[in-house]
Amino acid sequence: MGAPSIKELSPVFPLGSRLTDAGHIEVGGCDLLEVAREFGTPAYVVSPDDLRARARAFTDAFAACTDDAEIVFASKAFPCTAVMRVLGEEGLGCDVASAGELELALAAGFRGERIHLHGNAKTLADLEAARAAGVRHIVIDNLDEIARLEGVVASDGRGPQPVSIRVNPDVRGDTHDKISTGQADSKFGLGGADVAEAIARLRSSALLDLEGVHMHIGSQILDLEPFRRAVEAISELPTLAEVNLGGGLGVQYTAADPPAPSYAEYARVKVDAVRDVFGDGVRIVDEPGRALVAHSTVTLYTVQSVKTNVRHYVAVDGGMADNLRPMMYGARYEAHVADRLGGGTPCVLVGMHCESSDVIVADADLPDPRVGDVIVTPATGAYGYSMANNYNAVPRAPVVFASDGDARLVVRRETLAELHARDV
Repeated sequence: MGAPSIKELSPVFPLGSRLTDAGHIEVGGCDLLEVAREFGTPAYVVSPDDLRARARAFTDAFAACTDDAEIVFASKAFPCTAVMRVLGEEGLGCDVASAGELELALAAGFRGERIHLHGNAKTLADLEAARAAGVRHIVIDNLDEIARLEGVVASDGRGPQPVSIRVNPDVRGDTHDKISTGQADSKFGLGGADVAEAIARLRSSALLDLEGVHMHIGSQILDLEPFRRAVEAISELPTLAEVNLGGGLGVQYTAADPPAPSYAEYARVKVDAVRDVFGDGVRIVDEPGRALVAHSTVTLYTVQSVKTNVRHYVAVDGGMADNLRPMMYGARYEAHVADRLGGGTPCVLVGMHCESSDVIVADADLPDPRVGDVIVTPATGAYGYSMANNYNAVPRAPVVFASDGDARLVVRRETLAELHARDV
């Protein structure tokens, strides 16, 4: 991967990032070398200003196309209460897929009526928690959960529950198999005769109120045409009050990648498709995740060893416990030294975990990397924190907000004692 100019940061850094006069990378007005010294590494460093700007831009893009749209954050992308609170303050709703994500959304300040519950295997506890919170929609994913939800509604006595039904359009976007969800062979949603049966059962139910249809074809999609085909694929469904289009817009992960479509282009394709298929009286919901948060964040590491055999290996104090995407999907990232932007040494940036697959960047290009260097990997806001784990009993990394020159801890680093705190 070619290194950016010594004078320029890659476009995948958070908005407002820059190089200081000393040549240090700065996010939110904070020198990342100083952030690493204060909070340690690995660490997720988030620009809340980037989050706010993207939330507003996403809302504006849909508002330019329709006066009846709602933007809902797909919280699985970054289920951190501080991040969720920022997006909630910008007027977004929240989608959750478990009682745990629901708990985080409530803690972040989302009101129940701004929350949608998803999930292909919702437990009784998930449904009961959603009812207690007064969520706006529970999205029915399968026939089995209709009777289960009716039982919950009947027992709690709070009145009918508004629901949507998730349908499978049998449309596949150009993305990795592991994050493609709209094809016929998918664990998500209803297809074929099951759709008609679910609609009939929901319409006849005194306990469930069918208000909308939901679909989602996958994540990290850069070609917009499949989004239109997905809407056209459900044109035979009865017109309901609301069409939830999921999310799916991809992002640029490295300077060498082509830029992603703009929010305006994405919104126009989706809104036009709904209007052409269902007319003007349908409310549109969109659920972005990655496109909102990926570029908001950088992850910091410290180099622990440098060695050469067949290749030049640079090993850091994190890896697959804080960013599992390269190992699961072959996802590609950039890597930079925090105080020496540029290249010069082709190398493999690897983590400290006991797996040969623990490779963060297979084709890094760093300037004479050495032990103690602080390494910065940008565009890690989506699915890094949410997939964090304790492999090799490594405590999970902290989250630091950087804005206006002030870096503050919003999630502290997990302690060694907490690794066995649940033992009985």
